Amino acid sequence: MFQLTLHTVPNTCQLVSQIDIRDIPVLSTHVQPVESARDLSVVVDSQLSLSAHVTALCRSCYYHLRQLRPAARSLSTETAKTLVQAFISCRLDYCNSLMYGVADSLIRKVQSVQNVAARLITGARRQEHITTVLCKLHWLPVRQRVPFKLACIMYKSLHGQAPSTWSMMSSFSLTT
Repeated sequence: MFQLTLHTVPNTCQLVSQIDIRDIPVLSTHVQPVESARDLSVVVDSQLSLSAHVTALCRSCYYHLRQLRPAARSLSTETAKTLVQAFISCRLDYCNSLMYGVADSLIRKVQSVQNVAARLITGARRQEHITTVLCKLHWLPVRQRVPFKLACIMYKSLHGQAPSTWSMMSSFSLTT
């Protein structure tokens, strides 16, 4: 039997909330910490909860969905799907492996963006069940996309198809 281990720090949010840092000495100056910072388009808040990232992500996606709505009505389904994948799905998938283990409330916010995007493509009404719409588009719900992406990363790193930095973050051991 194979056992995969992903190196993580347990209860990181709890550990961070216990630290009280007012300023950080850097060379000859002191730097004040901020509530959130953006790096590689990911907003990291001081509690490492990713709530600031999810808020910014949803705001950006809803903006683009509002811009796409008038055009999508006059496009074919395939063209609308391509546009939504280019402007929305790529944003939802970018660094979404960071959202593994986040609060359900944050996952639901991102899921609502995906639901609106799916309804925009298919023309489905709010009363229609979203699961059938997502199946029709061959889209996984956000709650399943995150572990799927992590599984793909692990597969690629274990089979030599990923950058060496990914392979260093995972370990592989045989258990009997």
